[in-house]
Amino acid sequence: MLEQLIPFLTASVLLTISPGPDIIYVLVRGIANGSKYGIVVALGLVSGILVHTSLVAFGVSAIIKNSPVLFMLIKVFGALYLFYLAYQVYKSDPEIAFSTEGLQRKSLFSLFRQGFILNVLNPKVTIYFLAFFPGFLWEPAGNTVLQFYVLGFLFMLQAFLIFIAVAMMAGKISVYLKRHPNSGVILKWVQVVVFISIGILILI
Repeated sequence: MLEQLIPFLTASVLLTISPGPDIIYVLVRGIANGSKYGIVVALGLVSGILVHTSLVAFGVSAIIKNSPVLFMLIKVFGALYLFYLAYQVYKSDPEIAFSTEGLQRKSLFSLFRQGFILNVLNPKVTIYFLAFFPGFLWEPAGNTVLQFYVLGFLFMLQAFLIFIAVAMMAGKISVYLKRHPNSGVILKWVQVVVFISIGILILI
């Protein structure tokens, strides 16, 4: 079992730290709102992994993979959601972004929900899990559903720990930016560009 899990964790860490929609989203939200808010976003993102793991465990991901129309629809919804977030940031007051009022208006639950939806509406994660997880089953003839969930929880754990580190780093950047009066405007446009870029990345 360990002969499968150690390589799995190694590959999972390498996948998580590579530039992608999730880690970029944690970084941007952490810079905009602080470490605590970045960690909440991270919790939402890793919670979405449960959905992808369930799809793989029960074979639904194979249906998505073999249905180009369904696959594209999910990607479009994911991209549209990110474009909506970009629009929300665009129309917001950049000066409120770093204020206490801004943090109160952006509730912890709303950030958790955004992270969860962003992860769930990225079908590339499901397809990757479908290709990735079966190679690390330690007993293919046994209870594969249980094994998929073990792999899924391990992936969630390592991803959450890495995201926490990213959120803490982003929080320090946030503290620095708060001391500079023009940083709110810069950060606003950085978020808009990042959200649009992630949306395009999902569509590709």
